[in-house]
Amino acid sequence: MPAIDALECAEVVRLLDDYLDRELSPGQMRLLEKHLEVCAVCAVEARFEDSVLREMREKLQRISVPPGLEARVRRALARARLGEDNDRPARE
Repeated sequence: MPAIDALECAEVVRLLDDYLDRELSPGQMRLLEKHLEVCAVCAVEARFEDSVLREMREKLQRISVPPGLEARVRRALARARLGEDNDRPARE
């Protein structure tokens, strides 16, 4: 591979999900993009994974949260936190 390629294929494959989700730093994004420009094998894998993600997103359906569920969950979390606080030893 040309000298411009600073990443190994195994590292690129490991980072593909984060790359496709745009969760890498700008520098990592540039390095990965440069690798994909010169490595046909990794570029094919990236296009395949991207197409799978797009198809999944198209098929996902949003559902409404049942009325009152969010409030019940928040109350349960608050009760759980209070219970955890009661289990902690007192500070001296």
